[in-house]
Amino acid sequence: MTTTPDFETLQIHAGARPDPATGARQVPVYQTTSYVFRDADHAAALFNLQEVGYIYSRLTNPTVAALQERMAALEGGAGAVCCSSGHGAQIMALFPLMGPGLNLVSSSRLYGGTVTQFSQTIKRFGWSAKFVDTDDLDAVEAAIDENTRALFCESIANPGGYITDLDALAAIADRHGIPLIVDNTTATPYLCRPIEHGATLVVHSLTKYLTGNGTVTGGCIIDSGKFDWSNGKFPAMSEPEPAYHGLKFHETFGPLAFTFNSIAIGLRDLGMTLNPQAAHYTLLGIETLSLRMEKHCANAVKVAEWLEKDPRVGSVTYAGLPSSPYHDRMARICPKGASSLFTFSLKAGYDACVKLIDNVNLLSHVANLGDTRSLIIHSASTTHRQLSEDQQIAAGVAPDVVRLSIGLENADDIIADLDQALDKAGA
Repeated sequence: MTTTPDFETLQIHAGARPDPATGARQVPVYQTTSYVFRDADHAAALFNLQEVGYIYSRLTNPTVAALQERMAALEGGAGAVCCSSGHGAQIMALFPLMGPGLNLVSSSRLYGGTVTQFSQTIKRFGWSAKFVDTDDLDAVEAAIDENTRALFCESIANPGGYITDLDALAAIADRHGIPLIVDNTTATPYLCRPIEHGATLVVHSLTKYLTGNGTVTGGCIIDSGKFDWSNGKFPAMSEPEPAYHGLKFHETFGPLAFTFNSIAIGLRDLGMTLNPQAAHYTLLGIETLSLRMEKHCANAVKVAEWLEKDPRVGSVTYAGLPSSPYHDRMARICPKGASSLFTFSLKAGYDACVKLIDNVNLLSHVANLGDTRSLIIHSASTTHRQLSEDQQIAAGVAPDVVRLSIGLENADDIIADLDQALDKAGA
């Protein structure tokens, strides 16, 4: 009887086969721009999408393909497409769905760069976004209109670590015939598999926990293969494509329609390609994902519990704490843990936050998350600086809030560094 391997097996073996030319066990880095065709007919078939293969590394590359196969396996999707960054993945996910005058409905609890991308940059395409608190399901429903083409959220919201009710949002998206797009960067597929909760597309910044060591910038889109792209709202997926002699992606490729469209049109024309060296580093990182996430979560619980008891601290947002309003939801959406990203506020306010940042030694003050190292940042003055104070508060990064990404060091050492920095901050 054939069984599906467990996650820990897939994170090592999915997409990885001995190299047919050399027998190399690790996935080679195919550092090449182009590939020799067998003959003229072979080349024509590839360019007509009649045969799957390699043409040019802006579109397809064997190292990147191995990573795509692994990501699809880990998320339980039909296919995946990798690109140059998490921000690139968001634009590529929306590209086949949107058009001038159309909109998406998005959670207001997002990474600050995503808020800017959705509120400002996509206007240049003629698209728009409506931001709502996704805990208010009536508001989500009310925001969707005849021009809405997607519902977007983060499974565990950056920076506050809030856990989204994916099942409820998926039900709303289904009623309106639109895809639910979930950014699963903070959770990773080890802690949360959004497709199992009804998501249509899952996006990742490979830069974070998946690579895990701060060496790669990359993104990925995983296609569930379950959405009806021929419901009349998505002509790029269902109507004849002039660039491929009238081919209809959904009719031709079925569950892989979005994946093929994102390669054949998205990567072809947007050019947000992931380089093979970055794909290789990410494949190596994913091999230890489950081990790292367990340690990340264990450390985060210990640090959050200590902070919650500290009289200098006003509040802690970590969903892994029993006091969190998202703790019960964690058991349903992220049963293995709440990741290691959360915020805490200081009773002494903004100035104390800045002094805290300036006095940490072990923790690194960087604009990243999901590293083996513990990271700290004051979001209101950095990643969310471009937002108004009202927007910062809505996103969970008020001026008195600090964001932590807890790493893999000894938890007592992390706590000791925070303790001495809080003393120096006069909090």
